[in-house]
Amino acid sequence: MAEGNIALKAIVCVTNDLSTDQRVHKTCLTLQACGYDVVEYGRILPASLPLERPYKTVRIKHFFHRSALFYAEYNIRLFFYLLFHPVKLIFANDLDTLPAAFLASKIKRCRLIYDTHEYFTETPELTGRPKVQRIWKTIEASIFPHLEDIITVNQSIAELYQQQYNKKLHVVRNIPPDIEIDCTPGREELGLPTDKRLLILQGAGINIDRGSEEACLAMQYINDCVLLIIGSGDVFPVLKKIVTEKGLEDKIIFKPKMNAVELRKHTRLADLGLTLDKDTNINYRYSLPNKLFDYIHADVPVLSSGLPELKKIIEKHDIGYFIENHDPEVIAVTIRTIFQHPEVYAIKKSNLAEARAEFNWNQEQKTLMNVIKQNTQN
Repeated sequence: MAEGNIALKAIVCVTNDLSTDQRVHKTCLTLQACGYDVVEYGRILPASLPLERPYKTVRIKHFFHRSALFYAEYNIRLFFYLLFHPVKLIFANDLDTLPAAFLASKIKRCRLIYDTHEYFTETPELTGRPKVQRIWKTIEASIFPHLEDIITVNQSIAELYQQQYNKKLHVVRNIPPDIEIDCTPGREELGLPTDKRLLILQGAGINIDRGSEEACLAMQYINDCVLLIIGSGDVFPVLKKIVTEKGLEDKIIFKPKMNAVELRKHTRLADLGLTLDKDTNINYRYSLPNKLFDYIHADVPVLSSGLPELKKIIEKHDIGYFIENHDPEVIAVTIRTIFQHPEVYAIKKSNLAEARAEFNWNQEQKTLMNVIKQNTQN
């Protein structure tokens, strides 16, 4: 399709560097499958991974990387990009892209789809800063009632927005696509121990109060396991300090964020996947972490904190376990007990096949396709 053809041109907007955001990548692929010529717009960072995408990507280097200055710069630059490029559909991901996307869609009279990946205004980054939170709430309240096509990640968050704005939201869960792995390396090839059980905690948003601190502290009381932490997040300096202060260098391994294929190669070697988010705010309470589906598709039983969306899935399919609380010793006892009962573990592992069949991206993306195809000819 020619660059200047506006008939089915979509610009997908996101504030991250595109490299590990599988939800947005899947959105772009689905847009392509619906006949759109896709441009994915984000930013470039010093540690950004290289990209190989079957659609055009634009990554802008910014002067500011945090605070109000970053969000102002991002939205100003995004607005002018949208204004001066042909587009039929703008796909905005999360509230921090919405001001520019909404304004540009009104000026250009093009369609806007909004995908909110979380309950944005109740994230811990905002709840601890009430003045900043009020600004984002004001922005959301001024735009949200005017939106027509809204997507989110689970039913709980959809219901919160429906109650607040009397708007219908479509639920598209962040289920990974099938990943083909050409080779299947073993632990030794990936620098992982072969003589201990492997626990894994992964994610691009391993932040404070998501249970990673307690998971690290629990390793003081576990001798036959190693904890592998893969990803990024604001808690990493705290975790590394815990490792140093507690002398856990032989029990905890850190690896940086990686692409989906490399991540799956690591995840499939684990014995237990951890998702230990705390119920410290509304956003965490009703979250459905991507890692749950990653563990399911890698055939790894789950240890969870039992938040509502997690609990529904894990209990329905009997694919994991729950901690009673976030006391590190309690977590350690739970993990030791899991491996003391191999017959129970084997049942939960065998149940993953049924869960994997239900949580299938080919089925899940039908909802996304239906939203995209609405009013396509308008």
